[in-house]
Amino acid sequence: MTRSTATIACRSALLLLAVSALAGCSVARVESAGEDIDLTRAAVEVPEARLLDVGVIEFAPGIEEDNEPEETGVYPEIRRAEARYFAYHLKNTLQRTGYWGAVRVLPSREVYTDLYVTGEIVESDGDTVELEVVAFDVTGREWMDKRYKARMVGADYARNRDRRNDPYQNVYNEIANDLKALLDEIPAEEVGRIRTVAELRFIEDLAPKVFEGYVEETDRGRYEIRRLPAENDPMLRRLRQVRERDNLFVDTLNEHYANFYYGIAIPYEGWREAAREQVVTHREMRNSALRRALLGVAIIAGGAMIDTDDEDDSRTQRRVKRATQAMVFEGGFRTIGSSFRRLAEARLHKESISELADSFSSEAAPMVVTVKGQTRRLTGTAEAQYEQWRRLLHELYEAETGFPEDFQVGAPSRAVSSRESSPGPSG
Repeated sequence: MTRSTATIACRSALLLLAVSALAGCSVARVESAGEDIDLTRAAVEVPEARLLDVGVIEFAPGIEEDNEPEETGVYPEIRRAEARYFAYHLKNTLQRTGYWGAVRVLPSREVYTDLYVTGEIVESDGDTVELEVVAFDVTGREWMDKRYKARMVGADYARNRDRRNDPYQNVYNEIANDLKALLDEIPAEEVGRIRTVAELRFIEDLAPKVFEGYVEETDRGRYEIRRLPAENDPMLRRLRQVRERDNLFVDTLNEHYANFYYGIAIPYEGWREAAREQVVTHREMRNSALRRALLGVAIIAGGAMIDTDDEDDSRTQRRVKRATQAMVFEGGFRTIGSSFRRLAEARLHKESISELADSFSSEAAPMVVTVKGQTRRLTGTAEAQYEQWRRLLHELYEAETGFPEDFQVGAPSRAVSSRESSPGPSG
């Protein structure tokens, strides 16, 4: 064998060795996570005057109108369940801080409370979670509008972790810590004003003809106190009792959310853990398939550049070049074929996620709840149920006062003093 032929053979062997090494390499899975975010908790009991009641509204599922689950991985049945699950877990997280009064999950903004927290699910696939969270108080003042995002690692689903901590716990803790920091910026008199506006808006909604004008909405969408009812007003005391019943109903509604939350906790975590595995595997296979396809094209292109008919080469050299080109082409096409097989496997993983979503949906079925001694099937939305309850409240109000709410009654009132702080409502 001549030196030229030996050189060709050596280069060909190195090329094929590189092809084999690149085509057969596995993708290393590197997991990294940020530092855990500790939940800020109250070291001592917070004075009652500083406590605000919080309503966490069901999150928006974040499903696009043209969503194609097989393409996006966003399954409506999963997202709708997550919208309630996230709200209830955030409620639990806020309660654990000790900085708030009553924390409830609300079906809509029609429930009057001091502070509202709501959000939209931007992304949630077990591997990555991104939420857009908005907080505003009953006066119409926005507290924050912020996005939170976190990436999971395998340890987030460990069986020996604190079971109160969701795999997405860092996100919940960060939201709670941010709300606490914003609360610290609000003076005590403003806290009292927020509580009073919540009470006045409730009683005006229930008896608008009697308490009209106590709170007015400004052009900026803010609610301001214009006057206050007298503390010895019997109608005020009666409406406060009705508000207590309203709170009890919302508490009962929260038992429904709790049943749903704890009922799906185990299958949901299993779905997320499996979905994360599928997402990570799909991502790795997709990237690997792309690399393999590009490598195959490069190999074929490189083989095509081998001149097998060079007249300056001997017959042996041309034979070696042709054999080398054939092997390179075979290796290139084999690599491209491998890329298509990888993509097919990735599609199978997507189908597996879809099957898991169907299984999850079957375990998150509607429930039956008992309210005020009456058993009712919760087939509608929680928002619809609360609307029916509010109609019952209006009937209750009329029955207890003995006259319809449009009956004109001169309720004693007093002007709001610029030097006095607004008293907080009871309940």
